[in-house]
Amino acid sequence: MACNSCRKNNMSESQNPVTPNPVPFRKEEVPIATNGIAKKMNMVKSFATALTSRGLTNEKVSKATKQLRVLSCFGNGDVLPPCEQLKKSTESGKHFCGGCGCGDKKGTWLISDSDSYSKLDYPKLNCPLQMPGFTNYKESTPDEAVSPITRRYYVENISYRELEKISVTLHGAPIDPKKTAPNP
Repeated sequence: MACNSCRKNNMSESQNPVTPNPVPFRKEEVPIATNGIAKKMNMVKSFATALTSRGLTNEKVSKATKQLRVLSCFGNGDVLPPCEQLKKSTESGKHFCGGCGCGDKKGTWLISDSDSYSKLDYPKLNCPLQMPGFTNYKESTPDEAVSPITRRYYVENISYRELEKISVTLHGAPIDPKKTAPNP
């Protein structure tokens, strides 16, 4: 069934110039470590770096960086699809990265719906695909601009206005109950 504007102009929905044409994106694979021990050591190093980046005050990433990370992981709901490594958690409404090897746990959920710390909040955080917004981000090469383009190239070239449309929640640092408790 054609939409109303298509019907008026006697065209099918697939011919409707208002509907954006899907951009073909190149499939990207997570680099596979040749040695299981090396892979585990890299995971430990990456986790330790992220954890220490919180500091003593539970520091969180800036809004613009979190928007880039959300775009890199979840897409924009329009042209850019979610990352192929994005996995649904067994917990309703939660997602985790299937490429980093951390698995589905509360501490690895990409977005939190409370004041608790989510994975995308860490100031230093690595992405297995080295996408924009992450500490280990690697700029795209010229061949990534050739169709089918890479998701990295698309994110790098999105306008700041489009980036600002990415909805993110910036929770404050979790409150330390010891600091808020009245002195007896």
